Amino acid sequence: MKVNFKLFILLMLLIAPVAMFAQADTTTNKLEGLEFTDGTISPDSLSFEESPDTVTVKADSNKTTVAAVATGEKAAGAEKKSLWSIFIAGLIGGFAALLMPCIFPMLPLTVSYFTKQSGSRASGISKALLYGLFIIVIYVALGMIITIAFGSDALNALSTNGIFNFIFFLLLVGFAASFFGAFEITLPSSFVNKMDAKSDKGGLVGLFFMAFSLSLVSFSCTGPIIGTLLVEAASKGERLGPAIGMLGFSIALAIPFGLFAMFPSMLKSLPKSGGWLNSVKVVLGFLELALALKFLSNVDLAYHWNWLDREVFLSLWIAIFALMGLYLIGKIKFSHDSELKFLSVPRTILAIVVFSFVVYMVPGLWGAPLKSISAFLPPSATQDFDLSSGVSSGAAAHSDGKVKKYAEIFHERGTPKGFDPYYDYDQALATAKELNKPVLIDFTGWNCVNCRKMEANVWTDQAVAKLLKEEFVMAELFVDDKTELAANEQFVSKYSGKKINTIGKKNSDFQAATFDSNSQPLYVIVDPTGKKLVPQSGANYNVEEYKAFLQSGVDAFKHKN
Repeated sequence: MKVNFKLFILLMLLIAPVAMFAQADTTTNKLEGLEFTDGTISPDSLSFEESPDTVTVKADSNKTTVAAVATGEKAAGAEKKSLWSIFIAGLIGGFAALLMPCIFPMLPLTVSYFTKQSGSRASGISKALLYGLFIIVIYVALGMIITIAFGSDALNALSTNGIFNFIFFLLLVGFAASFFGAFEITLPSSFVNKMDAKSDKGGLVGLFFMAFSLSLVSFSCTGPIIGTLLVEAASKGERLGPAIGMLGFSIALAIPFGLFAMFPSMLKSLPKSGGWLNSVKVVLGFLELALALKFLSNVDLAYHWNWLDREVFLSLWIAIFALMGLYLIGKIKFSHDSELKFLSVPRTILAIVVFSFVVYMVPGLWGAPLKSISAFLPPSATQDFDLSSGVSSGAAAHSDGKVKKYAEIFHERGTPKGFDPYYDYDQALATAKELNKPVLIDFTGWNCVNCRKMEANVWTDQAVAKLLKEEFVMAELFVDDKTELAANEQFVSKYSGKKINTIGKKNSDFQAATFDSNSQPLYVIVDPTGKKLVPQSGANYNVEEYKAFLQSGVDAFKHKN
């Protein structure tokens, strides 16, 4: 069964108008699209004083806020890290694509063509290198087209927009089905034939169309990988994400052609084509399914559907990877699989790794933290059955009998067990005045991968947890929650003129307006009047450094008083 590429393109194009809609619904737009809060957050939110190591921030209808030095460094570092992760993901995707049945058999054929058709070995190498360069140009151009079509603001909206995440979930499920052999995503044959005919021309034009033909002919195999990579890159909200992802993908795809052209004898060491290539596709199909659940979880958390609690998510992952392991040892077959007569050494090792991963996840069903994959899982608070709950939970240090605003929304599903923060900034400040303690503002999100990693790997440290519970009034502010504010709390931003009508928009607006940042997690320590005590911090997985950050806030508060 084959699916015409027109249908695939139509599905992708459906995303474009939603992107425009998502800009109005996102909670993490760039600073130009964020609004300043009104007096519901802080009566002096449009102008306030900072400690000497920060920069004064003021509202201006025609300008963005002035970045604090520390904040700028964090934001730049986060962006570089994110782009690097996208590039590495592209490299991995490219090397995976090399093992696809549509590409792997073409390696020796293409390289042999260059070496035989050229007058000299040097000429053959130069043509192979140009061929690889054109592959890079073609795929990077595809990434740039995605960036230009959506724009940076729309790309930034993807990470929290429910419609996008659900569409991505459906796309990845479709890609997985394609890898399992349910259908193939193909380009129109007439278009492929035209491009292939142009590849017969000599010179640079011929080489370019040879590379273009490879991209088109191999699309049934690489399409799902490219689609997944573009979805992942776009959903991170980075302006150059799709282009950087395609750069990594194309470099991995192009390297072998140049390498084997320079050292043709290496072709003899390549394994022969066979059924193992199809097995690579199926394994990738299982991985696509696992990744798809992450996008569905994003929607589930932001809109409070309560479908994928942590144990449900883990159960699905355990089932997916267990099936992958059974496939690897030949207990499960698909219609287009060849007979598995014996297990090769690589296949056996991979099966052991997969089954070990399944065993590792099982204790998570009873509340084990699973720190190595905590970033991908729903918050631990969504775990219904937790054997450690009797130990880790209980009355928090700052519990004063007050009804915490929004606690019914966030406490049981978003807050790590054992902590009892406030979810409204003004209420946290009021409590801090009563207790004479500093406030730790935690700008977080339902879909924040780094937030979950911090909570599972850093906040679980006994010394860190003790500081958080005993020395601070905690304010946990979700920036991507879709819960609508009460009618009397909704307002039109004085900064941008946009309507603030959800809890997430209110918190996201406050973060950007006051602290000149729109990335999560962001940790800010302020005194009971709202003045920042020490430079704010983003994600820091070094426990000692994060503990020192917290202690510096405590010391600054005590010194001030």
